Amino acid sequence: MKISGSQIFWMMFTFEVGNSLLLTISSTIRSVKQDAWISMMIAGLVGIAITFLATTLSSLYPNQTMIEFSQTILGKWLGKLMMIPFFLLWYSAIGVIVREFGDFMITALFHKTPLWVIILTTMLLLIFIMYQGGIEGIGRLSEIVGPIVILMITVLIILDLGNMHWHYILPIYHDSGLLPILKGSYTPMASFFGESVMMTMFVFFMEKPDQASTRAMWGIGLAVFMVSVGTLAVIFTFGPNLPSRLLYPFYDMSRFISVMEFIQNVDILIVIIWFFSIFVKLALYMFIASYGTAQLFHLKDWRKVVWLLAPISFVMALSIKNIQIFAQYYDKFFVLPFVFPINMIGIPLLLLVVGWIRRKYA
Repeated sequence: MKISGSQIFWMMFTFEVGNSLLLTISSTIRSVKQDAWISMMIAGLVGIAITFLATTLSSLYPNQTMIEFSQTILGKWLGKLMMIPFFLLWYSAIGVIVREFGDFMITALFHKTPLWVIILTTMLLLIFIMYQGGIEGIGRLSEIVGPIVILMITVLIILDLGNMHWHYILPIYHDSGLLPILKGSYTPMASFFGESVMMTMFVFFMEKPDQASTRAMWGIGLAVFMVSVGTLAVIFTFGPNLPSRLLYPFYDMSRFISVMEFIQNVDILIVIIWFFSIFVKLALYMFIASYGTAQLFHLKDWRKVVWLLAPISFVMALSIKNIQIFAQYYDKFFVLPFVFPINMIGIPLLLLVVGWIRRKYA
């Protein structure tokens, strides 16, 4: 399995943009009102920095994934111990994400469809792409859907121009100040843009590993730009107060679009954007969890792990009673205090420093 620099670019973009547009805008506006777009940009810059950290670390050992080079750098047992936080994240994230996906699809389209049907269908599609293409198949899919996602977001924002009121963004910075803006950037930074740390598992599969850093950073950068523009569009449309009370403000914005009473009901474009983005994200998480597990336990066929991971994710998704409340606790007590400082910064930085020292003085 090999992927190109172009595929990495579109994977990182598609992976980030849909989830961030749908799930981060409301909470960020709740924190800093009309300055939410500034918080998004700060979060995105940190995400780009984490991408650079991950690709720089992987470039030390381009012929190994993080599961392997962590043991090369720290030794067999300590290296495996360092991977435990990553597996906790990978295994839990799939169940949470697929449940969020199922709830949104029921809200937007399939009002009377049982939740388990949507989740089961999604899991079957994930199993199919794992067996048919793995990371290579995900890369090719991203190359196709990435440009479509950009086009749809652009069309939605253009169609919404008539509903925008530019003065809603004022005053800039004055009402919030630096510390609240930085605080508002923490959730999108930790819960979404920081997930680009998974590049530590992808450089190994690249045809030209030296392209990993630039292509991945450009992909995340484009996602940050589109999410920031989307946040501005929501503020221009609803003002700084109403979006904080909406569950999916960017989706609700699309439902207000009406051009000459002819172009209406374009909210289906949001559903398509969400479906493409979330499917790529789920596929990437399932791949690194399955492939990483196989490497950790020295299994010959990583695809067999999928048959263990899929039922676990299915049961977890259905066992969550209220995904909005669960997601808040998941972020507050797991992602923000542990995953972000440990998985996304601490362990990669430790591996980079120790790996650099070992290579220099070996």
